[in-house]
Amino acid sequence: MDIDEDGWPPASVESLWAVNLVDGTARLENTPWFVRGVANGDIVTVELDDEGVLWAGETVQRSRNCTIRLIVLKDDGSAAARQSVLEIFHRLGATGEGLERYRMVALDVPPEANLSKIRELLEHGEEMKWWHWEEGCVTPAWAATARG
Repeated sequence: MDIDEDGWPPASVESLWAVNLVDGTARLENTPWFVRGVANGDIVTVELDDEGVLWAGETVQRSRNCTIRLIVLKDDGSAAARQSVLEIFHRLGATGEGLERYRMVALDVPPEANLSKIRELLEHGEEMKWWHWEEGCVTPAWAATARG
């Protein structure tokens, strides 16, 4: 995992839930907090190390899901603020979870979610200083919602 000049992400390795597909690949089963370029449902190559730990490699099949991450600023990222963020995006078809330590919310945005409304809300919330957000992994359909 690449760490930027600000020391983000705050980890060099992230453990993800996955289903081992036994053919040298695994399907990711949760939304990454820090890893860029992968999303829930992606199928990745895996390699077993000497200690029995599977390590992810290349993505071999994309799920068509997007990973969007937010640092919640409203109410200093309180549990209530994170929960309200999750609820509002859930209404638009996204799921996710909050992480107290970094005041984060990680969103799993499936292709059938209202992508343009989600982008509008993300941009509006950033303008209102409710959160900062980043694209962890996006699809061409998501990219098409960007204002040109």
